[in-house]
Amino acid sequence: MLAVHLVSFYFAKLKEDPTKKVDRFLHAMRLHDDQLSDISTRFQAEMKKGLSAESNVAAAVRMLPTHVRSTPDGSEKGQFLALDLGGSKFKVLRVKVREGMGIRKGGVEMEERTYPIPKEKLSGRGTELFDHVSQSLKDFLQKKNISLEKKHPLAFTFSFPCEHHTLDQGLLLNWSKNFRARCLQGKDVVQALKEAIDRTGDMNIEVLAMVNDTVATMMTCGFDDQYCEIGLIIGTGTNACYMEDMRHVDLVEGDEGRMCVNTEWGAFGDDGALNDYITEFDRDVDAASINPGKQTFEKMVSGMYLGELVRLVVLKMAKLGLLFDGCVSNELRTKGKITTAHVAAMEEYKCGLKNTRDILTDLDLNPSPDDCIAVQHVSTIVSFRSSNLVAAGLAAILTRIKKNRCLRALRITVGVDGTVYKTHPQYPKRLHKVVRRLLPECHVRFVLSDSGSSKGAALVTAVAQRLASQKRQVDDSLSPFRLSQEQLQLVKAKMRAGLEAGLKSKGSSAIKMLPSFVCHTPDGTEYGKYLALDLGGTNFRVLLVNFKGGLQSSTRLYHKIYTIPLEIMQGTGEELFDHIAECISDFLDYMGMKNTRVPTGFTFSFPCEQTAIDTGTLVSWTKGFKATDCEGHDVVNMLREAIKRLNEFDLDIVAVVNDTVGTMMSCAYEDPECEIGLIAGTGSNVCYMEELRNIEKTEQKGGKTEGDKQNDGTEGEKKEGDAKISKMCINTEWGGLGDDGSLDDIITPYDTEVNQNSINPGKQRFEKLTSGMYLGEVVRQVLLDLTRGGLLFRGHVTEALKTPGIFQTKYLSQIESDRLALLQVRSILQQLGLDTTCDDSIIVKEVCGAVSRRAAQLCGAGMAAVADKIRENRGLDHLNITVGVDGALYKLHPHFSRILRETTGALAPQCKVTFMPSEEGSGKGAALITAVARKTQEM
Repeated sequence: MLAVHLVSFYFAKLKEDPTKKVDRFLHAMRLHDDQLSDISTRFQAEMKKGLSAESNVAAAVRMLPTHVRSTPDGSEKGQFLALDLGGSKFKVLRVKVREGMGIRKGGVEMEERTYPIPKEKLSGRGTELFDHVSQSLKDFLQKKNISLEKKHPLAFTFSFPCEHHTLDQGLLLNWSKNFRARCLQGKDVVQALKEAIDRTGDMNIEVLAMVNDTVATMMTCGFDDQYCEIGLIIGTGTNACYMEDMRHVDLVEGDEGRMCVNTEWGAFGDDGALNDYITEFDRDVDAASINPGKQTFEKMVSGMYLGELVRLVVLKMAKLGLLFDGCVSNELRTKGKITTAHVAAMEEYKCGLKNTRDILTDLDLNPSPDDCIAVQHVSTIVSFRSSNLVAAGLAAILTRIKKNRCLRALRITVGVDGTVYKTHPQYPKRLHKVVRRLLPECHVRFVLSDSGSSKGAALVTAVAQRLASQKRQVDDSLSPFRLSQEQLQLVKAKMRAGLEAGLKSKGSSAIKMLPSFVCHTPDGTEYGKYLALDLGGTNFRVLLVNFKGGLQSSTRLYHKIYTIPLEIMQGTGEELFDHIAECISDFLDYMGMKNTRVPTGFTFSFPCEQTAIDTGTLVSWTKGFKATDCEGHDVVNMLREAIKRLNEFDLDIVAVVNDTVGTMMSCAYEDPECEIGLIAGTGSNVCYMEELRNIEKTEQKGGKTEGDKQNDGTEGEKKEGDAKISKMCINTEWGGLGDDGSLDDIITPYDTEVNQNSINPGKQRFEKLTSGMYLGEVVRQVLLDLTRGGLLFRGHVTEALKTPGIFQTKYLSQIESDRLALLQVRSILQQLGLDTTCDDSIIVKEVCGAVSRRAAQLCGAGMAAVADKIRENRGLDHLNITVGVDGALYKLHPHFSRILRETTGALAPQCKVTFMPSEEGSGKGAALITAVARKTQEM
């Protein structure tokens, strides 16, 4: 009975589908999607480890920076020589790149010659190998009648793991692909090539770039497809590269832009990360290789090993009696007898089984039809596993790129080269299908490299030349914004001269130096409730400030903000002040104080000529205001008249001050050394405490100070204590520096354009170089010029870029933020209708930096002039002083405040200048001036 069962089992086994038999035998090689996702996650972790400076040395996946920072944009041009060394043969080429033409349009022309490498050179001395390469290069030049005297730029494709410190330097980490030349590991192979060229002699060669074949493949495909940012090799070896954000590449300084990273993913698993996916056949392949324990992933994937894996599987199945009736030939036992070309032939659609039979017959085997089906299926499983593993690796790279760029979907192209991908009939389709299944949200296009890595190396060189040329042109455009110390000293001297001239009663000065009639700073004993009005831009603020007398922390402040519509800003003066009166009425109603006559300070942030602390004649509008019948009139009287017309409340307007003065007073309440106020925002201005003896204007006008009695509008006599007044705050209105042409030597054509298109051409020239109202427009003019020159946005001038005012200064602060990735910079520019590349974003950030840095330096030069004047006024060798600062440019721009401090310190070394941001700004300052004036009157 038992014998009957055994016979039945035997015949059932004979009739079994041969593919199922193989499936069971190689179940460990049949990877499902969950396993591939797991492998992809592991590879992402290895990539992260390789990119980190802390863990790179121990990482299996080295993630080597290539110093290739951009893919082609089609504007590359030039003629280059190229060397391609990566196998048993190498090529020498002449590559001509024509500007603006993709490969399919004939934009790249190539002539090439292949030279064999004798076997003894592969394992001999490194100098012998490179002498052979150099001699072959000279032979190529001679055969192609290329001048030996003329200098030729050369690109070098070197398809072995190298550590790059620059584009034209690479230290060999280790050989692969049967290369074992001595005395080169750890050495710079570019230097080795240069020395060999020198030994050969009679050639004028400049090696500009050395790249891996994977990088070169990406660049070749990138010349035709701007979305190509991944290179993939699946041939004798396997590798991948991609464009990584610089902020993640720890091994290279800087965080701007992107850099191509050569993953060297063949070593994935060398640290045991793939142990649970490695089969006994993988271990046998590894043990018999020239580098056991190394290149684990490559040995599971690449063409060098696929044939051997199939041979080992077939051999074991034969030994177990599962194939060829248990017969094993000597040929089958011999390493290398089944190649990857055989694997591809066995999987051909129509001739696969015939090819399989022929291959097995050549191995002295006598296969049955079922044997042929089984062996063909072994080949399918081994090659399918290879494409699955490559898909898992690509999925990891795609996922990383998608996360880097904060995208839910990704459109990208993969440039591919290698004999397995090119010659295996099923490999590409399988790879594409699995990648798309693992990442359905990514639109991935695969492009086969045309002429491969040689052309790519030349394109790397062409791109490097383009970027260098582009950088020179951008630098030339931005050079006028980069001020030398000598230029800044000159600005300081001109500011100082303008300050002195403005204090005189005779003669004209571009800097107005308007007396504010504020002669005391707070001492902390201020007490009571005060109303403050603050008009200086598109918003109007009303504040109620309650001082507790020496208890700064107990000061209470209530406020509301009201908008000034454009039609009011540019309507009539009566309409403007009626609107202001209505806002005040609303606030008093809100606070329940309409029946209280509150002492009031009025911050009016426009140039005013004062004859007393409570009068201010508007000199000129700025900041977009153009209300009629205001210039030349007392703004306090205009406000009082508007209040009368409304007839709902009354105010005791004690003082009118500039926002700069209000800021100084606000900070002086906290710091007694604060005697300078600075506004660095929409506008730019400074005030400071000047010695009264130096102010000729007040002597001429005989104006009332805060210490004078003000009863019923009549002028009283000075009290005895007022004779001790020695200082007065001067509102410099320094924005007018340069209105007389004194700054023409640092004015750029972009500044001239901004000035001509402003509402006040020829006025406020210094302010137009330094204030938030204008910096964005200066940047737009530079971007427009660079675009017209073909250096930005592919030379495409959009309607958005031609629109004045579209590039607001707030964008400078956002774009220059150290925490902002270039992807976010691109997002900001795209919101403005500017379609940008990564390279464009870098240039835009550089332009913003140049413009804002100049603004901060000019403010620093002006501040140094003010500080030195105060020091010399007081006859001091050293001055400690605090500057109260307000304004969005100072507070929100990531670098403005630091550059301002550094410049002031460098130009006024005998002054220790401390900058103190104002918490409540000019509104609180106006209340303090009112409180100080009231207190002084009561003395």
